[in-house]
Amino acid sequence: MKRRLIAPSILGADFANIGKAVDEIAASGADWIHMDVMDGNFVPPITFGAKMAVDLRGRTALPFDVHLMTRTPENHVPDFAAAGADYITFHLEAAIHAHRVAEGIHALGRKAGVSIVPSTPVSSLTSLLPFVDLVLVMTVNPGYGGQTCIRGCFSKVKELSRLRLAEGLGFLVSVDGGINEETAREAAAGADVLVTGSAFFTAADKAAFVEKLRG
Repeated sequence: MKRRLIAPSILGADFANIGKAVDEIAASGADWIHMDVMDGNFVPPITFGAKMAVDLRGRTALPFDVHLMTRTPENHVPDFAAAGADYITFHLEAAIHAHRVAEGIHALGRKAGVSIVPSTPVSSLTSLLPFVDLVLVMTVNPGYGGQTCIRGCFSKVKELSRLRLAEGLGFLVSVDGGINEETAREAAAGADVLVTGSAFFTAADKAAFVEKLRG
């Protein structure tokens, strides 16, 4: 069985102490640092741009898992690639030429991910799956941390896992939205990566929390 990866999102951190938050993620034994980039257009809020990744890159060797919740994601890919992102994930709903966006990420030497919101079916991804390294299933409507998980979305995780096996593909399946000790048990069926935000940063023992999520 593959080791499940845990990716705390700095969206759940205190932005006044973001460097400390990254140190806490590293000390917890988590695997990746998830960065939720919001543009105030594709989703209502605005978070941060590539400078955040630039400034944090020297602080940790952990992979940066950048989630672009933006219109025209291709416009932001070069900056985040240059900033040291390892995975760059864009939304299928925001990209007119999704294959071109994925190939553009690869051309810059980064792993390409694609994400779908709760209302988008897995069937819309079928033709793109051979060209991505990660599929991110949103189990909340993107834009805000601390939301309640939409459990019905976990069926997409299982569906993607079945498709990957049937087609002999190698993409990772990631889940993001309301992931805590309880919901992680459901998400674990087929998920390779669990993104967690508020639950991680409010945990009294972050290392123990990570191990519980890892299962």
